[in-house]
Amino acid sequence: MRRLAALILSAGLAGAAQAPEMVRAQDVGIVQSQILVLDPEQLFERSKLGQALAADLQAQREALIARNRDLEAQLSAEEQALTDLRDTTSPEEFRDMADAFDEKVQQIRRDSDARVRRLERNRERAPVDFMRRVEPVLVELMREAGGLVVLDRRNVLIQAGVIDITEIAVARIDAILGDGRDATGETQPETQPSTEPETEPATQD
Repeated sequence: MRRLAALILSAGLAGAAQAPEMVRAQDVGIVQSQILVLDPEQLFERSKLGQALAADLQAQREALIARNRDLEAQLSAEEQALTDLRDTTSPEEFRDMADAFDEKVQQIRRDSDARVRRLERNRERAPVDFMRRVEPVLVELMREAGGLVVLDRRNVLIQAGVIDITEIAVARIDAILGDGRDATGETQPETQPSTEPETEPATQD
């Protein structure tokens, strides 16, 4: 989550080369500073939107685990049934049945691997998509504070005369975006649909 290394407005602002200046602005209620910092990781973990995205990813992971367990039990039962037919089936017929079962197992494995990769991509993209969704809120907050730049607090070695807006940013994001769920209760994802085709295990006749 290091995408927000800096949010910069280059609109010919005067005094950009001066030392950071802080005053209390009664009209906006936000401490004024040209240099602001925040912690994107804390923003994701503490905001309702970030927590909802994380919960959705966890639910997807648990559903995938449950699906794999069901498939494992199904394949184990089919394997045992196939083994029981060995003594009552001709070698040629049994070989064809065994080959079909092996192909089914391989297909299921490929499908499961694809689902795991897709979930991992979504997990990696979630913080980036989160920052894209909250960026307008942060830009407005920066303008209210009279800031020229918002830096990732984790990348600032020494700071003096700068304001950490993580706390107020969490509150503002919660107020404006909430948990990002629509009327159906589903969190609206920013990630693009995967182009990787989904395959379903073939059923054995």
